[in-house]
This record gives sequence, C-alpha cells and structure tokens, in this order.
Amino acid sequence: MSAASKSRLGRGLGGLIAAAKPAASPPASGGPAPAEPPVNAAAAAVPGASGYREVPVHLIEPSPYQARREIPPEQLAELAESIRSEGLLQPVVVRRHGDKFQLIAGERRWRAFQQLKIKSIPARVVEASNASSAALGLIENLQREGLNPIEEAHGYASLIRDFDLTQESAAERVGKSRASVANSLRLLSLDQEVQGFIAKNMLSVGHAKVLLGVENPAQRSMLARRIIEEGLSVRMTEKLTLTAKNGGSGSGSRPPKPGLSAKDAATVSGIEQKLTSHLGARVAILHTPKKGRIVIEYRGNDDLQRVLEKLGVEA
Repeated sequence: MSAASKSRLGRGLGGLIAAAKPAASPPASGGPAPAEPPVNAAAAAVPGASGYREVPVHLIEPSPYQARREIPPEQLAELAESIRSEGLLQPVVVRRHGDKFQLIAGERRWRAFQQLKIKSIPARVVEASNASSAALGLIENLQREGLNPIEEAHGYASLIRDFDLTQESAAERVGKSRASVANSLRLLSLDQEVQGFIAKNMLSVGHAKVLLGVENPAQRSMLARRIIEEGLSVRMTEKLTLTAKNGGSGSGSRPPKPGLSAKDAATVSGIEQKLTSHLGARVAILHTPKKGRIVIEYRGNDDLQRVLEKLGVEA
C-alpha cells in the first residue's frame, strides 16, 4: 500500500485485522498464509480452529454489515475467471459465528468460489466484535471494491447507528476525516430518486453537493433530471441554483435554461405554470431550440388517473 493510501485510510484493512484478537493457534511455520497446508472441512469447523484455514464454502454466511448493495454480474464473472486461471491471491477474512463462519472481508471472492462450485476457500479466521467486523468490511470495500457514494454513506450510517458511534469515532475506525464522513452522510438526506441517480453514476458527488443546497424537494428533483437530460456540468448547475436563489427565475419556477434568451425563458416558465395550474400537478418543460420534453409529476396510480382525465386520455 502506498504512503498516500495509508494517509487516507489510517491503519487500513491490514492494520485493523492485525488489531483484532490474534488467532488461538497461529500457523506453526510462522510464514505467510499460503504456506500452511489446507485442513479438511471437519477441522475447519472445529470451534477452536483459527488462523489461516481452508474453510468450507457452504459454512460461510454473508456479513449483515455489508455496505455493498449490488455486485454487478459481469464483475463477478471476471473475478471467477481470474480465480479459475490464476488462483486466489488474497484469502477472505471470517469470524466464527455459532457452528458456521461469518464473512468480514471478501464477499466477491466468496461468491466467485460459489459460482465456480469450489467446495472450500482459503480464509483467515479472526476474533472480532460486531463493530470491528463492520468497520473491517467497510474498509475492504473502500480500498478494493469501489463502493458507489450512496453505498459508502450507508456504510458510515450503519456504523454510527448500529454501534452507537459518533461521526468522529466512526471516521477514526475507518481512517477517514470527520468532515469526509459528515459530507458523505449528507447524501442520505436527498430523496430516493436523486440517491438512485448518484448510485448509478448518473450524477456526480459534485452535482449532489449543489443539489443539497436546493431546499424545495420537487425543485431539487426536477433539477437533478435536468442535469441528466441536458448534461449540465457542476459549474452550470451552480449558476442555475444561484440564479434561482437570487430570484432570477421567480418563486417556485425552474431556473432559466442555458441557450435561451430571457424572453424565451420567461415564456417557457409561463407555460409551465399554466400547465401546472390546469393539471394540478407539477410540470417541467425541458426545452431547446431543436427539441424538448414535457415532464408531468404525479403521486401514485390514483393521481395518474386524475391527470390522464384532465388530459382527456383513457387509461
């Protein structure tokens, strides 16, 4: 790991694993993990067995503290193919959980072994508390597996909520600054639709920071869609929100669109307001000189039916 990585993530995954209670029976050779001969499934399941082991894949359970919500099938397939051709370079990390084992780090590797139908997997068995296990799993994802910003925020929120930690203590556990954790958690105050855009990389964290400054949820949601539709940069988004705050677009209306004159922007805004009043639903017009789109918001099936009746359309 580079010095830069260490400064970002404190002790890091290796340091925190080392800080967990040592295995009751360390490898006799004192060498690296792969040097220890594999043990059979029965030996791996013995309560006293710990350290580096070959653990039966079917005896491992996923961590309840896993921050990653989805594992793209193509990524899992690539990892499985790599393991098939090159072998497993890094053991998974588990802790004993009753008569089974619970994952701390390495869920993608474990799932790849399941996909390959391999019966046992190299693992390091450690003793770790729930809080340490959650922190280790989060660090593993941050360092190696690229959580999206919303997954990362949920990971921090879980640490704080489930283990009664402050933002500062949670940040210390994962080697981040308190400000970094606080900024990440702010993303969870956005509505679900906008969070979904961020999770799918349709909006950047920079866009999200600008959207957090828009107090009206409906206006924030429309602005998020507009960013995507028109490919607006963070800088342009900042200008639009600043104009709206200064009253340039009128109370409750959308900010003027780039490329439109003040007169045209006012006309579009006026049409939006008339349609909103007529339909009893918020309407946004995404207009350019060559093409455009009208977006009508509704709440649930009944409201959709009402809007369709206003439009004279039969469902």
